[in-house]
Amino acid sequence: MKVLFKNANVFTNGKFEKTNVEVTDNKISNISQNIESLDFDVVYDLQNKCLLPGLVDVHTHLREPGFIYKETIATGSMAGAKGGYTSICAMPNLNPVPDCMENLKLELDIIKKDAKINVYPYASITKGEKGEELADFEAMKNDAIAFSDDGHGVQSEEMMEEAMRLAAKLNKMIVAHCEDNSLLNGGYIHDGEYAKLHGHKGICSESEWGPIKRDIELSRKTGCHYHVCHVSSKESVQAIREAKASGVPITCETGPHYLTKNDMMLKEEGRFKMNPPIRSEEDRLALIEGIKDGTIDLIITDHAPHSAEEKSKGLAGSSMGVVGLEVCFPVLYTNLVKPGVISFEKLMELMNSNARKIFGIGTEIAVGQTADLTVYDLNAEYNIDPSTFASMGRATPFEGEHVFGKCLMTMCGGNVVFSEL
Repeated sequence: MKVLFKNANVFTNGKFEKTNVEVTDNKISNISQNIESLDFDVVYDLQNKCLLPGLVDVHTHLREPGFIYKETIATGSMAGAKGGYTSICAMPNLNPVPDCMENLKLELDIIKKDAKINVYPYASITKGEKGEELADFEAMKNDAIAFSDDGHGVQSEEMMEEAMRLAAKLNKMIVAHCEDNSLLNGGYIHDGEYAKLHGHKGICSESEWGPIKRDIELSRKTGCHYHVCHVSSKESVQAIREAKASGVPITCETGPHYLTKNDMMLKEEGRFKMNPPIRSEEDRLALIEGIKDGTIDLIITDHAPHSAEEKSKGLAGSSMGVVGLEVCFPVLYTNLVKPGVISFEKLMELMNSNARKIFGIGTEIAVGQTADLTVYDLNAEYNIDPSTFASMGRATPFEGEHVFGKCLMTMCGGNVVFSEL
């Protein structure tokens, strides 16, 4: 099978180039301005639309096995394809929890059968994500992308040190949801101005940065590569910045809602409720500085679908989590790239190349690479409409917002998995 993408604005070698890309037998076989449109099975004339390497999201919730009324691997991975993603990592808060090879194999079998794009599962750090006993790292090391108890902070310092020592020995990452349960006090949004004005219970920032500071010292002590999930506070950014400067093997991520919203933008709706919560404008600006100076390595979606009923109970009563795979790129392009906050090249670092370096997944547009590609029309503008989502989840804080950038096609492993071309 030979495919030609011609007249494309191609992101290659860290910059845009107007050129053509040839795909032969699922791999990129030629990148040149001088490719004749002969002997191809399919030719796509992109008319200067963007051809990008497939996006990578190392933090998603696909809900299967165990919670298929919220999402399935089929629907979640299709949502990824519609957003331009070709590789995503699936978090382990499932039923059964992938804490042993038998449970992980259940998930792997569904991925093999139903996934539309590359899906890499996490295994849990502790059995049942209960924080009491380590999961079977040794048995799962070759099939799990890393180890995480996402959705739960590992409360015990001794347990986290034991996990880091074993992960370092196996050359695997600990990917941590940082949350000190003793500081939550029944909170469900940021403990800031909005909570005070509207009588809501707040989650303090220390519940996040406290465990991060603890774990930085454990990473320093054990040599374990420590990756911090969904950073939301200014103190967390500063702690990670200082840890990196001192040589600690630490990386981290944040999400589009933390970069583009503050707590005074909240509404009394479940679609604004996630964990960690959207924090203050001061926190948002610190996160922006964090992505600019390289403290924050990745932007993830933390795609976390729930049923309509679970998200219908306002800020206090709704389940925590919002969907993001189908809106992340346009939201970031519209709010960060178009106004000049960051460059497009920086956005691609945060959504592709840094994930390749840190997690070893995803591809670039280069001869010999697997054809994981996405086509975006950056001039297309529209209002975000959750009713069009492939995801079963509909709750997004970006509902109704006017954005630029529409995904027109995604090719994964040389096969077209989504197309509106």
